[in-house]
Amino acid sequence: MPRRLAVIDLGSNSFRLVVFTWVPPDEPRWWWKRTDEIYESVRIGEGQEDSGELRPEPMERALETIELFAHFCRATGVRETRALATSAIREASNRASFLRRAKRRSGLDIRVLSREEEAHYGYLAAINSTTLTDGVTLDLGGGSMQLVQVADRLERDARSWRLGAVIMTERFLPDERVKRKQIKALKSYVRDELEAAPWLDGAGREDRRLAGIGGTVRNLAAAAQLAAGLPSYGVQGFALTGEALDELIEQLASLPASERGKVPGIKPERGDLILAGALVIQTVMEVGGFDALESSEAGLREGVFFEALLDDHDPPLFGDVRHAAVMNLAAQYHADFTHSKHVARLALEIWDALADQGIHGGWPEERELLWSAAMLHDIGTAVDYDDHHKHSRYLVLNAGLPGFTPREIALIGQMVRYHRKGNPSLGEFEPLAQEGDEGMLARCAAVLRVAEQLERPRDQTVQGTEIAVLDGMVELRLHADEDVTVSRWAAARQAELFERAFGRELSVVE
Repeated sequence: MPRRLAVIDLGSNSFRLVVFTWVPPDEPRWWWKRTDEIYESVRIGEGQEDSGELRPEPMERALETIELFAHFCRATGVRETRALATSAIREASNRASFLRRAKRRSGLDIRVLSREEEAHYGYLAAINSTTLTDGVTLDLGGGSMQLVQVADRLERDARSWRLGAVIMTERFLPDERVKRKQIKALKSYVRDELEAAPWLDGAGREDRRLAGIGGTVRNLAAAAQLAAGLPSYGVQGFALTGEALDELIEQLASLPASERGKVPGIKPERGDLILAGALVIQTVMEVGGFDALESSEAGLREGVFFEALLDDHDPPLFGDVRHAAVMNLAAQYHADFTHSKHVARLALEIWDALADQGIHGGWPEERELLWSAAMLHDIGTAVDYDDHHKHSRYLVLNAGLPGFTPREIALIGQMVRYHRKGNPSLGEFEPLAQEGDEGMLARCAAVLRVAEQLERPRDQTVQGTEIAVLDGMVELRLHADEDVTVSRWAAARQAELFERAFGRELSVVE
């Protein structure tokens, strides 16, 4: 029986309720996904910088929203809730009074996270949604910023500062038009504050990466993606380069605050805050020597959820983020695992044998993307059998594959798209491609289609394969104890596609 958990994130800028539904990992077909969400731009921290108190109007907005969230949970039958308050409420001098009123009006017990706890949950969100191994995670909210030092995927040190977008806007950029001296003062202040984390300076460590979460990160990544003319289906794994961020900051600084929310990718309700947040991130990248910030669509709420999902792990981390993402997506859309795993095994067996014969280079990344596509090739049947290869691509692109970059997700989507028919091409995703990606797609689509056809009867009759290269021809010999006429016939029909991909004729024999 699936479980449901509502995580209520009471941030300094926005309040968000997210419902997660999951089947625990100890079940054979475990999965998890976000199934509902309510977002409100409450700005409870508005004006707090002056007195240290939560002001009456923001407090009332906050209390109304918390009351709404409680009604929603009761109406939808979500019994397990975790309500968490961060920077603005944590630092408020009238915190106790506010929490009492919130309890009285909503019935919710709100847990105020310490700075260390807030940093920890941001770290869990970033590490479980990216492939970051060594480097730093960044979580920038409305009231505070958290940085966590990461080594071998483990949390080594954490720091939190009152450097959130709301705080920095009110302190340094309160006017409709920004002045250069204000920008200089903000960055100088941030740079001084960051001296408390000497490990941030990574001089000589080119292997370190920076991964970020939070609304500011997502908005900046979306804006950079659109500015570059790239296909946009989410910013998960998108690398916001320092150069792209610099250009965005120049554009934002040239606009009045009321106009910044009109920049494509920037949400209107975040427009007046986005410049200060961008400048904080820019300074972190400069101090840390990072060329890019890897964005994640996860947030503190996902970090809290991962703690519940992986409660038997210490720390609660996926062993392999990319593998977990693929298996999760396959399970969500009721993949026939017996069939998909067999297709994946045959595909990798053929791919490895072709590499051993020197037909291609045996690149590890290509092999992993091929496996991912093989596991996901049929998930589109959850929509309809007709055109299920196209439905599968849509789900790959839009349902989420944490741990993969937009380019890799596009390649997996195209491999899935061409597992049945058509001539593989990058199509609309060409702007994302690197040199050699067209050839990779052709090879993987060909191998996946052959493997799929070998499993055409969906009975695992073809137990294995063997490759031999004879006079320039690739002979694919099938291992089976029963009749494989259908499998051999179906695979042989892909000879033309195989020859276009590998420059060799294909012969399928028993």
